Amino acid sequence: MRFSVLDVIDIFIVAYVLYKLMNVIRGTRATTLIKGLAVIFVANVVARALAFQTVSWLLEKVITAIFVALPVVFYPELRRALEQIGRGQLFAKFTPSPKDEAEHLINTVVQTALSLSSRRIGALIVIERETGLQEYIETGIALDALLSEELLTNIFEPNTSLHDGAVIIRDDRIQAAACFFPLTESYVDSQLGTRHRAALGLSEQTDALVVVVSEETGAISLAVSGQLRRYLTESRLTEQLQAYLTKHEQPFLFRRVK
Repeated sequence: MRFSVLDVIDIFIVAYVLYKLMNVIRGTRATTLIKGLAVIFVANVVARALAFQTVSWLLEKVITAIFVALPVVFYPELRRALEQIGRGQLFAKFTPSPKDEAEHLINTVVQTALSLSSRRIGALIVIERETGLQEYIETGIALDALLSEELLTNIFEPNTSLHDGAVIIRDDRIQAAACFFPLTESYVDSQLGTRHRAALGLSEQTDALVVVVSEETGAISLAVSGQLRRYLTESRLTEQLQAYLTKHEQPFLFRRVK
């Protein structure tokens, strides 16, 4: 069997596509699910090698059921991958936001979160990245206003029409307020309220950054890729937002909230 240049190109293309797909699911719950699938496949191979007929039969049925359920289980990840392909972003490198614009956005969000946290005013602030959030913007009240700490703070003042729901920021503008998101279906701590569940739900389906301020405790959290980091200080929140918005890096390994 001859190994030609075309074979090398073929292997390179497949490897590159797999690499990009792994980047799409990295840091999401799909990573854990893939590990579980790997364990089942390895167990099936071992059972066949040891001639465990009953175990092999059972694992084969499980694998068949898994393949049928995969589109449902991996729906958020599949949707994100298809969206990136449609925008031509799957094979493109992320372009960081202009430095001045990103610093203004980060500083405004951080200072607003600190101000609201000190007064224990609940808030849900969403920063759009590559995945468009227009369908969620349309659930709220359109603003298309220049981003400022004063405006962002006033939106979440209690007993106002825009207090409930979330604010969505695109570039350096507040696109809408009082927006609503699907709640996560994953298990989370029973102490977490609707805001945190909505933040996780949106981060599971998009690549948005979601800053949450707890009304009960004033704690600041950040939801990304279906993961939640809680009790962030000013410096930690700033570091996380800078890493995601200006470098497109994952600054630390998120841990699943239980």
